[in-house]
Amino acid sequence: MKKNVLKITAILGLTTVLLNSCGPKENVPLVYFPDMYFPVAYDPLMKAQDAYSDHENEIPAFVKNNGATGLTPVEGSVPQNKDGIFEEGLLPKNVDEYNAGYDASKNITTSPLNPANAEKDIERGKMLFDKTCAACHGTGGDGQGPIVQSGAFSGVPNYADREITVGSVHYVLTNGRNAMGSYAGQLNAGDRWRVAMYVMSAFKKGAAAPAAATAATTEAKPETTTETKK
Repeated sequence: MKKNVLKITAILGLTTVLLNSCGPKENVPLVYFPDMYFPVAYDPLMKAQDAYSDHENEIPAFVKNNGATGLTPVEGSVPQNKDGIFEEGLLPKNVDEYNAGYDASKNITTSPLNPANAEKDIERGKMLFDKTCAACHGTGGDGQGPIVQSGAFSGVPNYADREITVGSVHYVLTNGRNAMGSYAGQLNAGDRWRVAMYVMSAFKKGAAAPAAATAATTEAKPETTTETKK
């Protein structure tokens, strides 16, 4: 009888301990790893809106950086957007925004990168194009890359036949278009502009002039005609 009582008491005691250990996490006296004990998912470098504010033992790094979940890059490391020319908030959120953005991008005829570095930017753009884009678009920009020639994919346009600007090429690289997906994950913001600059430089040399230049040419035509008549 005594043995049964002891067994029952031991079982009840063990059950009580287990239930208490699995109880609610509020008002925990001490947590050594709060980021594991109170798991919260964040996007990289996103600012946490009340990071662990309900708990006494906050993560010092978050508190020091005003709730930022990511620290600034270590000196000497490669920054993610060293050109500083892209904002995530500008990405289209629906079809209407995408189409409006694409139409607006056709009016962009110059890259926001430093024009003094244009030659180097185009050179890097060529290198990136050959590695990232030529498999479909072809090294000549004619849409006859090895993937297309193999028959695995079709419908890649020839740049020479397209009405594009450096802005629209960058827009498609960032957001994708039709069967082509976004390459924002493969190329950073500055490099997408460099590829777009290379496309325009290499494959659209004979493209129609921008609207402003066309207007100026039109205004100049009467003078040319007059001189010809003379």
